[in-house]
Amino acid sequence: MSNKTERQVAAIKNGTVIDHIPAEKTYQVVNLLQLETLETPVTIGYNYPSNKIGRKGIIKVSDKFFTDEEISRLSVVAQNVVLNIIHDYEVVEKKTVKTPDELRGIVKCNNPKCITNNEPMNTVFHVVNKEKGILKCHYCDKEQCIEKVELV
Repeated sequence: MSNKTERQVAAIKNGTVIDHIPAEKTYQVVNLLQLETLETPVTIGYNYPSNKIGRKGIIKVSDKFFTDEEISRLSVVAQNVVLNIIHDYEVVEKKTVKTPDELRGIVKCNNPKCITNNEPMNTVFHVVNKEKGILKCHYCDKEQCIEKVELV
């Protein structure tokens, strides 16, 4: 018999476990990744104790592995979450979500005069300060804080 404490959420055979989500961002992550549209089981845990961040959310998604584009979207809402890739009940890879240098088609520019708000085109933002979360629009040079952006 194992002396591990009982798991709070059932294990999955194959898929992705998104861990260390700040508790208040858990449902934003669900919406952002459109998990409600999946046909496979999704388990959402909320307000679990965390030594790292106080209280956390955890999401287990069976038979789903996320693309780099989906992971980039995730970085806008919750940086430093951990993706655990599961194969045959074992963690085969861990990825910490970091904000990329560039965000394409993920967030809206908050400048109403920006061409991206007036023409049918994707936004492009350069991340000019990752520590402070400062984004700069490629087209109009307007800077905005990642904490205050609106998703596309």
